[in-house]
Amino acid sequence: MANCQMNNEQKITKPKIVFLGTPKFGAIILEGLIKNNYRPILVITAPDKPAGRKQVLSPPPVKIIAEKYEIPFLQPIKVSNIKYQVSSIKPDLIILAAYRQILPKEILEIPKFGCLNIHPSLLPKYRGPSPIQTTILNGDKETGLTIILMDEKIDYGPILAQREWEIPITKITYEKLSKKLAELGIELLVKTIPKWINSEIKPQPQDESKATYTKIIKKEDGKINRSKPVQEIERQIRAFYPWPGSFFFWKGKRIKIIEAEAVEKFPKDKFAVKCGKGYLIIEKLQMESKKPMEINEFLRGHHDFNPLL
Repeated sequence: MANCQMNNEQKITKPKIVFLGTPKFGAIILEGLIKNNYRPILVITAPDKPAGRKQVLSPPPVKIIAEKYEIPFLQPIKVSNIKYQVSSIKPDLIILAAYRQILPKEILEIPKFGCLNIHPSLLPKYRGPSPIQTTILNGDKETGLTIILMDEKIDYGPILAQREWEIPITKITYEKLSKKLAELGIELLVKTIPKWINSEIKPQPQDESKATYTKIIKKEDGKINRSKPVQEIERQIRAFYPWPGSFFFWKGKRIKIIEAEAVEKFPKDKFAVKCGKGYLIIEKLQMESKKPMEINEFLRGHHDFNPLL
């Protein structure tokens, strides 16, 4: 990365930005940048992929936003394949938000102000691919965001800015927490960009002694293990909504639990399943190939329902 020391007369207000991202978290960040007058000159996202029961080829959320605002975009299978296209437009800054590919050194070195990654955890805690899910699974009371100057290691670079956020007592799902953190991330990002490009921030190295790592979430991780403490199962249901979902099998059909409550004593007036150290009150579920249903509605059509999670 080139030296970015500048005097007041040389201040840059609107850097040329290349944005990389794929899921809804990235899409919210991208649209927020555009609305705050940091419109990227190029968007890089994942290829379209099959989705839903009919496996219809669907665009990633970031592509949808790029098309909405008529921003040029690329969808490489490997980001290293487009290093020449990125280099040719000479960006000042690359911003990454949940792109899910590691940037090679030859791309990291292209922009003169480097590559910034906005990561939904308080780094060095929860490095890796599933920080939001892990936050919910562990029952954390607070979370936050970190903007780092990227290097070749995953979520390892020095910190430029952080913001903490206290998780409300009300139940929060991955979907809702991801949206909230993306909205907070925009606020942090638009404050950080001008300070960074005008040399008003000194990067701070991460404390390696406090580093923790998250794993890739797989579809099979959603299968419910009834022997676990009920509080863990309830957190899993929220952490894995909407994907991969928390599920069990009944009469050969996969059934997802959409909403549930963990209690210590058996509730006489509600539908509950015995789990490790408590009972899980099932409030809303979804049978394979069907729409989500409230438990009472489901029971009216399935009188013999008796799940063994």
